[in-house]
Amino acid sequence: MVKQYFGTDGIRGRVGEGVMTPEFVLKLAWATGRVLCNDASNLVLIGKDTRISGYMLESLVEAGLTAAGVNCRLLGPMPTPAIAYLTRTLRASAGIVISASHNPYYDNGLKIFSADGSKLSDQVELEIEALLSGSMQTVAPNQLGKVKRIEDAAGRYLDFCKASIAPNIRLHGLKIVIDCAHGATYHIAPDVFRELGAEVIEIASSPNGLNINADCGATNPASLQAAVQSQSADLGIAIDGDGDRLIMVDANGALVDGDQLLFLLATAAQEKGQATEAVVGTVMSNLGLEHALAERGITLHRAAVGDRYVLELMQQHACVLGGEASGHIICLDQTTTGDAIIAALQVLEILVNRRQGLAAAVSTMKKYPQVLINVPLDADFDLNTSSEIQAALKAAEHALAEQGRVLLRASGTEPLIRVMAEGVDLSLVQRTANELATQVASVCGTK
Repeated sequence: MVKQYFGTDGIRGRVGEGVMTPEFVLKLAWATGRVLCNDASNLVLIGKDTRISGYMLESLVEAGLTAAGVNCRLLGPMPTPAIAYLTRTLRASAGIVISASHNPYYDNGLKIFSADGSKLSDQVELEIEALLSGSMQTVAPNQLGKVKRIEDAAGRYLDFCKASIAPNIRLHGLKIVIDCAHGATYHIAPDVFRELGAEVIEIASSPNGLNINADCGATNPASLQAAVQSQSADLGIAIDGDGDRLIMVDANGALVDGDQLLFLLATAAQEKGQATEAVVGTVMSNLGLEHALAERGITLHRAAVGDRYVLELMQQHACVLGGEASGHIICLDQTTTGDAIIAALQVLEILVNRRQGLAAAVSTMKKYPQVLINVPLDADFDLNTSSEIQAALKAAEHALAEQGRVLLRASGTEPLIRVMAEGVDLSLVQRTANELATQVASVCGTK
């Protein structure tokens, strides 16, 4: 069966439209409770990011779950990975995050974790969707769920983050700029690094409900780059709105993306004698990462885009490390999902132990030039059934030959076709990507 509502990272959309209407969210929460809460705990945690719509959606999720007879614990604004962690430690049946991740404030969505802190399988998502086609049945009044708030949720997660690195690691002497994207980590991330001894300069840490991800965070790190240079900081940390993406900036203001961070983590683990025969990236991972790892005897497995698919392939190949260029880094020896704070701490532990700067630490991986163009869609479109697009794709692959690669894929979170080309020759890569994007837009782009 094909899923109708769930994408690569939960369900999301513009608030008040489509899947983000009050009626739909209420029923979705009820269906989630019916499917996931049939064990002894009968408990679901609810967290959210800092969007203004979170207040409304939190109430709807609470109402839908309690109507299904499920008890709820409200966590307030919390990073997505924090809900995954607390779901495990509090022995809940599930955790629900009200967030649209890196999207603008007017979007929102629901991400759902199972009892073990992992994203739901396709099968479970299909079971939830199946209930949405029927009528919503409220349990008897004496079976309705109850709701409480967990007041110390942030403190619990903060301690978990600090415990992810060796107890002898101190960040004294490091000056760090942290960009919280006006999102869910605003009241946690700066304290984590301060309590470990770093001098922390905060930017984008004053959410007002409307400024999440606005010209800041992991998807817009220009202000962080400027701040690192103006403050003469040692490095910068950019987190996205819900706290599961990490992009870093070195002392020179240069970006260090998820591919480079994955390379650093994998090679450092190899140096310590840990099992690193393979790591998992995605179809978007830079070819330079694959080649740099291969030189060290490490295989790169490529998953579909989306941290859930990275995790599935990690489990299939028994890998500890996986990630995406966009900054989702999964360290399975520490947690169950992408976590920006945890990943940043693992990087800092390496730098402290090596007494090395971030630029030097990633310098041995050479990235190939990569061009990504987003083509807006009018409606759903199947790339594989279009003979025109397939012909254009083959022509692009032929143009790059052995010097690079081309990828076309539909976004799982937005109405876009992503056109990617990479290779040794930047001018050839740019020309190939532009020509292919033009062809795609002419066939399926917005008119």
